[in-house]
Amino acid sequence: MGLPIYTTSLSVALQLGFGSIIPFMQPLKELIILITLGTSIWELNRRIRLQSVDYAILAFFIYTLLYVLLPIGTYGFVNKLIAFKSSSFFTFIYFAGRFFDPAKIYISKYFHYILAVFICAAAVLFFEIITDQHFQNLTGYADYNFYYFNQEASGNYGLSWTFETSNGLKRFGSFFANPLEFAAATLLALAITAGLYTTDDNQIKLDKFGILAIIATQFAIFFALSRSSLASYFIMIFIYALITKKKIVLNIIYGLGIMVVLYFIFFMLIMNPDLYEFVMETITFTNPSSIGHVLAWIEGAEAILANPLGLGLGNSGRVASSLSDTVGGENQYIIIGVQTGIITLILYLWIHLYFIKTCWEWYPKLTGKEKQVCLSLLLMKIGFIIPLLTSELESSVYISYLSWFLSGLFIHMISEPKLKEQEPKIV
Repeated sequence: MGLPIYTTSLSVALQLGFGSIIPFMQPLKELIILITLGTSIWELNRRIRLQSVDYAILAFFIYTLLYVLLPIGTYGFVNKLIAFKSSSFFTFIYFAGRFFDPAKIYISKYFHYILAVFICAAAVLFFEIITDQHFQNLTGYADYNFYYFNQEASGNYGLSWTFETSNGLKRFGSFFANPLEFAAATLLALAITAGLYTTDDNQIKLDKFGILAIIATQFAIFFALSRSSLASYFIMIFIYALITKKKIVLNIIYGLGIMVVLYFIFFMLIMNPDLYEFVMETITFTNPSSIGHVLAWIEGAEAILANPLGLGLGNSGRVASSLSDTVGGENQYIIIGVQTGIITLILYLWIHLYFIKTCWEWYPKLTGKEKQVCLSLLLMKIGFIIPLLTSELESSVYISYLSWFLSGLFIHMISEPKLKEQEPKIV
């Protein structure tokens, strides 16, 4: 709960006059990770054999650290350190999970907790809808962003343009930092639900809580109005049907696809012209947001080609955005490439592809909680591909912390059987 309400808790603290404690609240999440990592390493009773993905993540960390220490880029040490944390702190989260003993985690219990948090988020969303008011208008979100990130309130609702579409439709974010993070959290909740309620023989066994969680994700994904997450939501369902060999689900998906097209053509134009216009602008790339993404991608790609070793930490992404000097800041891959060059971009892409490939290969071989984590992680990694193209997703503490911790935990889980298979047989 602390991760999704992180920004909300800080803005409420500022609003209530407790701004002096915010500097102590901000590093708590990183401190917990570092304590977890340190404790896990301290309690290791055997040697951990690193896998290829471990070396890749370590290489990413060391390479980006050089950009903090060396005089590269236009920003000072503090700003470079902030940018370094945004782009590379996931390595600490990953290794916190990598060195954590899976036997100490009751996966099913914590998966239920994650879904409980999301159901609460859906309840707050319901409050927003019936009151037609953003929750962030009550929490001091705009003041917090201005005070700490130099971002003035914008848009028609006194928050930022993220909270609305180009034609004025409200996007809701529940108690998350913004609607885009909320929409991405919907994908995470869907992945967790799939992992939790799919049995070893690929049967879906939903209880009342699981049904409520599914309804919550469907409710949330439509009112967050994130095109990338909405597309990813249906892609994840399709991938789930493929990997679990659910022909019935696949046929339902095809049928629903036809129904959605018919609904869009015959009913949406009459019932909700604003939503119709929003969808059409997205498809035809005439939506200002879509055009903005494309222009930012082109600008970022040109910067990478012109500077293959990068412009330096902070020259794209959150730091540059706060200083109104961003280059290609609406794409996680481009942000990495602009800051630290093609090498880190290749490493980052390879790491993601490695997890997708590895999860896909291992899923049929696993059982129990290993299978739960594997399926959830596979759907997350695939589901986050499109949102990574349209936002700096690693800056979302909830998404980054959960996905990377589970990534490390998964590699820990499968490394033991793999090592046993590689051991020479005694004749």
